[in-house]
Amino acid sequence: MSSPQPVPPHWKDLGKSSNDLLSKDFPIFGTSLEIKTKTPSNVTFKVAGTRDNKSLGITGDLEAKYSDPKNGLAFTQAWTTANVLRTTVELENQIAKGLKLDLNTSLLPDNGNKTALVNAAYKQPGLHSRAVIDLFKGPTFTADTVLGRDGFLLGAEASYDVTSGSITRYAAALGFSAPEYAVTLHGLGNLSTYSASYYHRVSRDVEAGAKAIYDTKSTTGGISLEVGAKAYLDSAAFVKAKINNQSVLVLSYTQALRPGVKAAFGVAIDTANLAPASGAAHKVGASFTFEG
Repeated sequence: MSSPQPVPPHWKDLGKSSNDLLSKDFPIFGTSLEIKTKTPSNVTFKVAGTRDNKSLGITGDLEAKYSDPKNGLAFTQAWTTANVLRTTVELENQIAKGLKLDLNTSLLPDNGNKTALVNAAYKQPGLHSRAVIDLFKGPTFTADTVLGRDGFLLGAEASYDVTSGSITRYAAALGFSAPEYAVTLHGLGNLSTYSASYYHRVSRDVEAGAKAIYDTKSTTGGISLEVGAKAYLDSAAFVKAKINNQSVLVLSYTQALRPGVKAAFGVAIDTANLAPASGAAHKVGASFTFEG
């Protein structure tokens, strides 16, 4: 008798371990602040803001989320500094076990621009499928499915424009995931761009990963390559480093100052162009998170 199969990740989470290692906790584009609080009545408030080092502009949003886990209901309302109103309504495990429905809308009152996405996700052991209908763009129907068996993962995605009656985008992926490592291959952009990612938990305190991308339509040719690592200094602090084939080295340090309070600092160094006045891509940044 075969062992029970876990629910595989959804399409966008294929290769997540490597992507998170190479993209998260590198605050190099400015200074960001995020504050989260939760009330006893299951209402969560979040305020987030970022000051961009290049434009010196400040962007942010204010978000409130009400959750009713007993009835599988969640309602989220957000207002951004660009005067965009975002609303999300979620319903999970009520119509059928493993089925989640949600409606995501946005409205820009200044010019009346609006979006509306209806999402459906269904997950069972060995299967994770999603479907999205963009009501105001096309309308466009997008579906993806990931099948999993004994660590092997097979996924596909396709978009269909209802108005033109044509498939506008398709992609496929193949991967293998184990507790200590994961390998994922993607064919994206109508199989015109290929990527390969690798993640390895070397030990309890060290993680490593890499990602390579080949775009068949690129005029420059060659493969984009990025490798990185993460090392825990103790239970409250870790450092990360990554470098790409353009010789940009990125370093970061993250420290949990106390429960619910975290600070991170990052720097990007263009090692092929160290002179500060020669157009080098040097960047610095920091982020602070307060959660209570």
